[in-house]
Parts: sequence; C-alpha cells; structure tokens
Amino acid sequence: MKIKLIVVGKTQAKYLIQGENDYSKRISHYTKFEEIIISEVKNGSRYSKKELKIKEGDLILSKLENGDKVILLDDKGKQFSSLGFSNFISNKIMNRTKALVFIVGGAYGFSDEVYNRANSSLSLSKMTFSHQMVRLIFKEQLYRTFTILKGEKYHHE
Repeated sequence: MKIKLIVVGKTQAKYLIQGENDYSKRISHYTKFEEIIISEVKNGSRYSKKELKIKEGDLILSKLENGDKVILLDDKGKQFSSLGFSNFISNKIMNRTKALVFIVGGAYGFSDEVYNRANSSLSLSKMTFSHQMVRLIFKEQLYRTFTILKGEKYHHE
C-alpha cells in the first residue's frame, strides 16, 4: 500500500521540518510514503474564505487519482486512539487498498468539492493545531502505527 500526504503550503519552522523529515524517513521503512506539497494560492488575501477554499480544493483534487482512498485531516473527523488508528491502517492493508491519501487543507479548511471526494475524515484531537504542526503530529502517529503493527517497542500501552 502507498500512503500519500497532501498538504497546502510549506512548513516554515526549521524544528518542524527536522521532525517531519525524520518521521518521513522512518515511515518509508514500512511502506511507500509520498508527501505532495501544494503551493499556497498566490495573492490569497485577495479572495474570500470560500473562494480560497475552492481554489485550494481544485489544486488538491488535481493531485488525486481515481482509485485513491481519500481521508481528510479535519477537526470534524473521527478520532482514534493510537491503537485504533493502527487497526484502521491494518484494515486498509488487509483490504488491499492501493493508495491511501491523507490531506491537510489550508487555513480555512476544505471546499465542498474536496469534502464530496473524500471517503472519510480523521481528527487528530479536539484541540486546534497549526497546519504545520498537524503534519508532524500526523507523521509521528503514522510511524507509531507501523511500529504497533510490527510489534516494535516504540508504543507503550
């Protein structure tokens, strides 16, 4: 199974970039992992929130393939424990899901078109994190998932 992470905009903080790079490398030991960074919309401040979400949504949708299973990282999504998330990923592997695509939207969330294309949504917490921090937290949880599935000693429960 291939896992893709689509994000809007680049991570700016060096400490987050270091952490993201570390976990991306770790994840790649377990599965094919690709991160797709979509540039922020130029002159985004000229647009209303809705217009900006639509423009970002079009860019996101252009990166998806027909068979992709799309999961939005969204504050309204389903919440899992780390073990629950590992079971979710395990089920996708067992069902021979070809590509699992997780998406982190822009500052204002997703357009209706992206919500309509999604197969489900996932919330990392009831708390709000910056979009740059969400990337690092998600990658750490994805790495944790694979260590759980392999019975390695990273996760303690």
